[in-house]
Amino acid sequence: MSTQAPTFTQPLQSVVALEGSAATFEAQISGSPVPEVSWFRDGQVLSTTTLPGIQILFSDGRAVLRIPAVTAAHSGRFSVRATNGAGQATSTAELLVTVETAPPNFLQRLQSLTVRQGSQVRLDVRVTGIPTPAVKFYREGAEIQSSADFRILQDGDLYTLLIAEAFPEDSGTYSVTATNNSGRATSTAELLVQAVPAKKLKTVSTSQITASQSRVQRVR
Repeated sequence: MSTQAPTFTQPLQSVVALEGSAATFEAQISGSPVPEVSWFRDGQVLSTTTLPGIQILFSDGRAVLRIPAVTAAHSGRFSVRATNGAGQATSTAELLVTVETAPPNFLQRLQSLTVRQGSQVRLDVRVTGIPTPAVKFYREGAEIQSSADFRILQDGDLYTLLIAEAFPEDSGTYSVTATNNSGRATSTAELLVQAVPAKKLKTVSTSQITASQSRVQRVR
């Protein structure tokens, strides 16, 4: 069995949370064998004993730390460390607890696209808000779940829907919603995937086939 040191396919992202609301850190980790995961706050190991009320989960490479109701005392640097026999990796992000609020605001909205079948498609938005908005992508009103074909990525305030290989049936209306305690914002755009014309096959008449068969018989 091959081994692979832990890597973060989706690192932690910093969170701005309203005092009294929930704050969630999430990371996606790969590695073989399956890594062991530890959480830290300002360098100190975290557990339900050191920080009562927190929820720590690790399943299918997804590591989650959730604080149900944050206070100013929770602010700080949070880290998750993944370790296996092949090595270790760490991801770190900040938690800022604030009493201020701001509704979600799109700094960059979705843009309509026309692409050819088989192309990779990237739909980007930039959105801000206090507390950090929950961002979801939809196609024709149905929520898109992150998968190998439709990956949802986050890098700071940049959120991306990455379609690995687009087909005509992926055409339609795509939208993004950003929601927090202060409000909700939506951005919508159209995606058109143009089919690649099928190559025309050269037709061969029955008389050509008969003539060809006759030539073969004469050679024999």
